[in-house]
Amino acid sequence: MNINNKIGIFDSGIGGVTVLKEILKILPNENYIYFSDSANNPYGDKSDEQINLLCDNIVDFFIQENCKAIVIACNTASAKSAKFLRQKYTSIPIIAIEPAYKMVHDYSYNSPTLVMATKGTIESEKFNLLYHKYDNHKTILLPCVGLADLIEEGNKEKIQEYLINHLGQYKGKIENVVLGCTHYPLIQNLIEEVLGQVRFYNGAPYLARHLKDVLLDNNLISTSTLGGNIQFIDSGNNAQKEARFFKIIRT
Repeated sequence: MNINNKIGIFDSGIGGVTVLKEILKILPNENYIYFSDSANNPYGDKSDEQINLLCDNIVDFFIQENCKAIVIACNTASAKSAKFLRQKYTSIPIIAIEPAYKMVHDYSYNSPTLVMATKGTIESEKFNLLYHKYDNHKTILLPCVGLADLIEEGNKEKIQEYLINHLGQYKGKIENVVLGCTHYPLIQNLIEEVLGQVRFYNGAPYLARHLKDVLLDNNLISTSTLGGNIQFIDSGNNAQKEARFFKIIRT
């Protein structure tokens, strides 16, 4: 396999850009294809079979594009389909995002914690195994139905209204917030406006380090020193999302 081939990254929309930003900090010389599946967004309210099919099609596309590794930058897709994809595609590394709940256990175990995630993630077997293993017994699991859609839409007033209605009751009662959807770091400042000063945890920095380790272990690190390229594909052919994606990358 050519070590200068691309890394495929996908999400149900542009939320996975928060993962890509962390990856770029430590792997700036790789080439990337980012697939935003906005035509099928949201994933959070779909069945396991539907999500598996959507993810399968995306991974197959990445393989046709000669990708050398694949990143699932969507917590719902990771929770529902990572095991299925790894069993089917055994010849390519598949790295999957996870909610950073273990970090609460490691760094702030005794503090009241709010896990914000999609309904699909919170109900998934994968997340529940993680949760019960590291449960600090001071945790609230909050399925944020529709929030990722609002972030995709980019309407700040609607997002603020949603956060006030769903998070307002926890102000002053929460010290840790686990951002269990890759869209949510995009509105971290708005969440803090509602909850007050809290500690945020998300899995993207850990995933970036893990991806680098996997590439090193498999001798797949790019030999380029010139900086890589980023290709953006949106299944809904949404030019506005592409513009927003690259704006976020540059900030």
